[in-house]
This record gives sequence, C-alpha cells and structure tokens, in this order.
Amino acid sequence: MRLLLAEDEESLSEALAMILQRNGYQVETVNNGQMAMESTERNSYDAIILDVMMPIVDGITVLKNIREKGDLTPVLMLTAKSEIDDKITGLEAGANDYLTKPFHSRELIARIQAITRVQTFQNHPKLKNGNVVLDRQTFELSTPAGALRLTNREFLMLEMLMSNQGRQISGERFIEKIWSGEGKAEQEIVCMYISYLQKNLKYCMQTFKS
Repeated sequence: MRLLLAEDEESLSEALAMILQRNGYQVETVNNGQMAMESTERNSYDAIILDVMMPIVDGITVLKNIREKGDLTPVLMLTAKSEIDDKITGLEAGANDYLTKPFHSRELIARIQAITRVQTFQNHPKLKNGNVVLDRQTFELSTPAGALRLTNREFLMLEMLMSNQGRQISGERFIEKIWSGEGKAEQEIVCMYISYLQKNLKYCMQTFKS
C-alpha cells in the first residue's frame, strides 16, 4: 500500500516513515504543501497523511485542492492543535480523520487502516467519466447502450484508471495494487487485461451506435 506523507519537521517525518515502512507501507515523503499538491497530481496513493501547519501551502489548502479535483484518496490530517474548530475545519474540507500530536505509533497505524478500508467508498458507489459509469457494488460497466459485468481484475484496473483520470499509472503500480501477494506478475499480464477492457468498451460503444 502506497502512502504520501507531507510533514515539514524532518525528524518527525523520518520517524513516521520508518514506522510506516515497518508496517508494510511504501512511503513517499514531502516537506511542504506545494510539493504535496504536485505529488498528488503526478501519482496515485492509497492514502495521504497531511500535516496542517506546513510551509508554502498549508495542509487544509492542500486538502481542499485535492478534493476540488475530484480526488477521493483517504486523507489523515496531523496537527499539534487540539481545538475542536480546527478539526471541524479539516473534516468539512474533506479529511477522513484527524490525529493530534503527540500520538502513539499504534494509533497512527490503526487510523490509516480504518480510512483505507473498502467502506471508505460507500458514499461514492459509482465512478463516472462522460457517459461511462462504473458501479463499485455490482462491478458493472454501463453506457447508454446497456451494462456489462466485469471480472474482478478488469473491475480493479478500470477503477484505478477512472479514479486517477489525467494521471499516468505505471504497469508496476497495477501489479502492486492488483496482483499483490499472488506471486510475480509480468507487464504482459497488465497489457492483456487492458486489452480486455478496450474490447469491452468498444463493444459497448458499437452496440450504442447500432
């Protein structure tokens, strides 16, 4: 699972990255809000950890920028403030959870696990791109012509593509996300499944035209 950690305190950032890596996460670190926004535009993550008080651009602004672009990646906010108003501001901006410094490493891991569960998507069961709709509950791909149920891996690949519109996703990222823990997968397998998706989409469009 891939995380983005945006924290400007170097020693804390290094400590948190080490804790996360020991728990099986891949971690990319940045030390200001501008770098965080640029990273989310280039890459896809399973979760984002944002410190509220960061230089150049603060964490709340970064969060709002992410949500305005339709990015639903789970976000955990870190703050040294405990005032309820600060937490409400973050949650209203689209944060999934809040963690006040100082905190125990076990609580950090527990909160990341909580926000990355499948239930995170219950409020957003459908992904849309133009007149193409992907239903996360039924695995159905639909157009005005009708619906087609995808296989598990076809669904996972299309979900990644539609959740990261405008971003390039590498073959390695597909393998990491979809074939994780199932042995070594090759780039050719990714190409094969993309070919399946293209055929399904072409079929739907041809049916619509006919």
